[in-house]
Amino acid sequence: MCACFVKSLSLSHFRSHRLTRLKLDSRPVVFHGANGAGKTNILEAVSLLSPGRGLRRAGVEEFGRRPESLGWKIKADIDVSGRAHELETTAEPGQARTVRVDGKSRPQIALGRIVRIVWLVPAMDRIWLEGAEGRRRFLDRMTMSFMPEHAEAVLAYDKAMRERNRLLKDMVRDAHWYQVLERQMGDSGAAIMSNRNATLERLAKAQTGAETAFPAADLSIEHPNGVLLTSAGHLTDLLESGRQADLRAGRTLIGPHRVDMRGVFTQKGVPAEQCSTGEQKALLISLVLANARSLAEDTGAAPLILLDEVAAHLDSIRRRALYDEICGLGAQAWMTGTGAELFTDLGDRAQVFKVVEGQAGSEVRQ
Repeated sequence: MCACFVKSLSLSHFRSHRLTRLKLDSRPVVFHGANGAGKTNILEAVSLLSPGRGLRRAGVEEFGRRPESLGWKIKADIDVSGRAHELETTAEPGQARTVRVDGKSRPQIALGRIVRIVWLVPAMDRIWLEGAEGRRRFLDRMTMSFMPEHAEAVLAYDKAMRERNRLLKDMVRDAHWYQVLERQMGDSGAAIMSNRNATLERLAKAQTGAETAFPAADLSIEHPNGVLLTSAGHLTDLLESGRQADLRAGRTLIGPHRVDMRGVFTQKGVPAEQCSTGEQKALLISLVLANARSLAEDTGAAPLILLDEVAAHLDSIRRRALYDEICGLGAQAWMTGTGAELFTDLGDRAQVFKVVEGQAGSEVRQ
């Protein structure tokens, strides 16, 4: 199996890091240190080597180091199956985030076609218990890892829906104002649902027969009121027929933005929301590993895996199993924890760094 890994990473005025430079090989990377030292900020920087707002879903203005409020920059040299790429993303105060790939300005989606990144952070731990929006976002992130163009479909759908919702709030009743927007929502919405369904099939296949210490999760998409969205024309017709109800509500009540993702602990047949806290975490890890396995099969290279504070929530058996699976995949996983002892089972299979809070900001020591 070929590898996708970061060979060097440079952070300038990013979060708590005034200037941090790392030289790396393809092994997993561990950062340990006290809470607040700046470990997660490094993983967040790596997550911004993919399209979107990163693992914290932060706005571009939040990335700059304070109190300087200067522009920030992330630069990385990436090896993808032996092919080198230089990725850079940056923003000046008050400006939008820009991306350069191999020295040329590119749209964010270009990042997703070069490096695939999957992640799990503590904020996701309650994904099975909270609202459907978080589960949709989790599913869409996995979908974008397989199909970077999924981001364009989501953006197109959201843009058309915002314009339609504006008409609804203004109580505009002229059908001509709606028809173009509803066709756009039908086309992009059908692509979204098709991509999501394909992702669930890939994850199911990646979990079937896999020898793992983590439980399999059976995922499904739940449609509001049981109304299946089967095609672009069908969704367009539903939007047209539901226009009066939407006018009363002041928003669009049907579409891929309203579906939910449900999970079941396969071996026990228990819905994920009814599982124990430990089981819910194990199901999430299982899905992230399945995502990584499937990507490795598709692309020939394991993706980058970002795991923030994951080790502290696992017993020693599952912790060892997680490390063995990561190394078996040949993935460069980036992991954080408060103590180096959490990663003892990795031995020399990992590169280990200590992150401390220095006078000039976060410092990374080997």
